[in-house]
Amino acid sequence: MSVPVQSFFHAPTNTWSHVVSDPSTRAAAIVDPVLDFDPASGRIWSSQAQLLLDHVRAEALDVHWILETHAHADHLSGADWLKSAIRKSSGVAPKIGIGRGITAVQRHFREVFGLGTNFPADGADFDRLFDDGDGVALGAFEIRAMATPGHTSDGISYLIDSAVFVGDTLFAPQAGTGRCDFPGADAATQYRSIRRLYALPDSTRVFLCHDYPPAGTPPTAETTIAAEKAGNIQLRGDTSEGDYVAFRRARDATLAVPRLLYPSLQVNMRAGRLPDADASGRIFLQLPLQVTLG
Repeated sequence: MSVPVQSFFHAPTNTWSHVVSDPSTRAAAIVDPVLDFDPASGRIWSSQAQLLLDHVRAEALDVHWILETHAHADHLSGADWLKSAIRKSSGVAPKIGIGRGITAVQRHFREVFGLGTNFPADGADFDRLFDDGDGVALGAFEIRAMATPGHTSDGISYLIDSAVFVGDTLFAPQAGTGRCDFPGADAATQYRSIRRLYALPDSTRVFLCHDYPPAGTPPTAETTIAAEKAGNIQLRGDTSEGDYVAFRRARDATLAVPRLLYPSLQVNMRAGRLPDADASGRIFLQLPLQVTLG
């Protein structure tokens, strides 16, 4: 029996979150949770993350880990909220994990947001920084970290039994692969990361972080390595590195900046923790301006 996975889609950001668990011990991990956010009003709320919490409680799961595949640029992470909520209900907080490359992301965006030395950029907001090949227990299963940078410098995938959680490295075959134009990103690096994933058994279940289906088509949460190699429209099993890099660079030059880039990074590089409140209890997110006035 393959490890059970329950997936939850957040339509406003086209994001998939997953709960993976060991039936024998009830140990569980949550992958890529989301907070709801309306940038026009500044309102942040937890309806989507509450769905994950409700599922965990209904199934009597013991959440050991909240795993981030990277510091997302298109949604706010629900990791910190879930960690606090689970601690309140069970008395034990799960650990938040991400790839060690998060420190490079923190260093870059510390400068973007003018945080200076007040923000140490050492990854300490997270409980665990995973290196390639690291393994930790999840009940009778093992979580094995696979470094998959390219889309971002901190990209990491998690292999659990016959399931791999790939973040934005791969999308569904008809949607292709993640963009490679963020700071620290690189198309050639992503090609090699995807080749590592393609070396997994063809039957490996691939759980996605996003899907962007055509209107009237349900979103895809899960595919397989075989399906990706056979039909990914941007990188099949026989696609050369040169062809992929040329395509990715040309494609990325046409893409708009993600709508939630600055709000997301300010929260996600802190493991989902919001900036500190001021003396009046107000919380602010910054918007760096690029002024090109004549």
